[in-house]
Amino acid sequence: MHNSKLWSPTNLDNNINKFTNSLNKNLKINSYNLLHTWSIEHKDIFWSKIWDFTKIIGEKKGNPIKFDEDFIKTKFFEESKLNYTENCLIKNDDSEAIISYLENNTKRKYTWKQLRELVFKTAHFLKLNDINENDRVAAILPNFAETVISFLATAQIGAIWSSCSPDFGKQAIIDRFKQISPKILIITDYYYYNQKKINTISIIPNILENIPSIKNVLVIPYEKNLANLESDFSYIEWREIIESENTYNKFNRFPFNHPLYILYSSGTTGVPKCIVHGAGGSLIQHKKEHQLHCNINANDKVFYFTTCGWMMWNWLISSLASQATIVLYDGSPFVPDKKYLFELAEKEKLKFFGTGAKYLDTLKNHNIKINSFLKLKQLKVLASTGSPLVNETFEYVYNSIKKDIHLASISGGTDIVSCFVLGNPSSPVFSGEIQCAGLGMDVDIFDDRGRSIISQKGELVCKTPFPSKPLYFWNDDNFQKYKKSYFSKYNNIWCHGDFCIRTLNNGFIILGRSDATLNSGGVRIGTAEIYRIIESLNEVLEGLAVEFNKNNNTEVILFVVTRNGIKMNNSLKIKLINKIKNELSPKHVPSRIYSVKEIPKTRSGKNMEILIKNLVNGEKIVNLETLVNPHCLKEYQDIYKTLLNNA
Repeated sequence: MHNSKLWSPTNLDNNINKFTNSLNKNLKINSYNLLHTWSIEHKDIFWSKIWDFTKIIGEKKGNPIKFDEDFIKTKFFEESKLNYTENCLIKNDDSEAIISYLENNTKRKYTWKQLRELVFKTAHFLKLNDINENDRVAAILPNFAETVISFLATAQIGAIWSSCSPDFGKQAIIDRFKQISPKILIITDYYYYNQKKINTISIIPNILENIPSIKNVLVIPYEKNLANLESDFSYIEWREIIESENTYNKFNRFPFNHPLYILYSSGTTGVPKCIVHGAGGSLIQHKKEHQLHCNINANDKVFYFTTCGWMMWNWLISSLASQATIVLYDGSPFVPDKKYLFELAEKEKLKFFGTGAKYLDTLKNHNIKINSFLKLKQLKVLASTGSPLVNETFEYVYNSIKKDIHLASISGGTDIVSCFVLGNPSSPVFSGEIQCAGLGMDVDIFDDRGRSIISQKGELVCKTPFPSKPLYFWNDDNFQKYKKSYFSKYNNIWCHGDFCIRTLNNGFIILGRSDATLNSGGVRIGTAEIYRIIESLNEVLEGLAVEFNKNNNTEVILFVVTRNGIKMNNSLKIKLINKIKNELSPKHVPSRIYSVKEIPKTRSGKNMEILIKNLVNGEKIVNLETLVNPHCLKEYQDIYKTLLNNA
């Protein structure tokens, strides 16, 4: 497998090299591979050095790692203490801390001084309303500055944050928050998406009825003034906090492994699992990734297109701890037009721009030549995650967005609130490849027998513990759900559920989720392999492939969205089949091809492969509320009926 080199760094004056140079010269580390090997073999020294290099504020005491034979029970910095919010509010001046854009053209800015003051006022409000250490604060909020303020205030007093974006339906919200019994719910009155104003108040009475632990509701207005709320529940207005003179400005330091927030598994197979992440593990992992892998520094402007129901929001907020300015956007990325987010990048002089792979695929599929309109002089790093970034989209970035840019495809997940594999500003970018395994992350690719493999498809694993592993799952006696989620395939080795290849460049190509891989005649096929081939055809906008179980056998079904309403006739089907057969193999050829108008997606742009796989196999489908376009499922249900009749 040979992928072309698309970019090489010209400036090596970056943080990863500064970190390497700060180590003992006798170590003779002169390459990333040697640095990575050292970070795995000397984890205790490595993580201690990361604490120092990234300037974490806290009390570093005792051994950095207390090893246990059980992966889950190994503890990092057990005797150390810190306050997450104290680390995010190091600056206290009149420069910009948060710049927040909303789809309806509202823009709000907060300086570091203003941010501190509002966090302290909100922390006082929480204390006044009996929110204490370890109590849960639940939020249904858009990605705007007030969400960040509420989260930092929650973390400051040692309470536990958990958020959903307001596009989640009431059942999805209840399924998540009911499990964790929050004391307070923070909501907004409405939000905009795709030029539609959407009320969020109407579902609140039902949520309060189902989650009796909620004692108070705080309403933050989407715009400056609160909408006229016709509600039959009592609530507190955000302006009461803003106008108050009272503040709580103490940074009590909590244990390194104190819970910070609760994130949720996707819930494709039942009620979502509640994953509890620690303050210290999240902070040190994020600071390592931001500063070393993304070269983020003080005063840089950092943007990630995300909602606060996706872990990239949590990742973005930690950029404040590197004294970077965070730029937020809430709404459709394609309003008013498809290049809007890059116009925002130009206007704000962003250094770091992050988004989902499907967003970049959409720009590519519509042939949007960003570099014809914008120079993006300050933009140094473009990050992509959420699904595999295919070769053609890598090449699109360099041809149509910017030639001299560090394209960092990254992959990890909610489970680790960080990355296993990601970018490296000191190494070349090869088409289709994630550059490297993260420092301190003992990543490998295993075959089914647990053997390490190169240039072959296998499971992405992590062989030894890391600080951002979940502390525990909520209500999970003896770590049963935790063990079942990551340790049922290989003994005491984290199996992440990504189907992957490690390349000869020591890079990684993610081929899709393991539970969405296709089994054709005993051969495992990554869905991303098929998408890459079919989406290179002019007639095809995008596709979705799933496995259909039929008479104790499996078939591959391919759903295709054509470009500009092109008809899926026999000649196009034959063209697709020949393309897949010739460029992949006969095993990759789908048994059936169906034309559909839309692919079901989440707001972060992920294709819902498992949901459609379950639908076409007659299994229960759950958590439809997480879809941005649930109306499109009717097409798939009709196809399912056809499949039943032909089975």
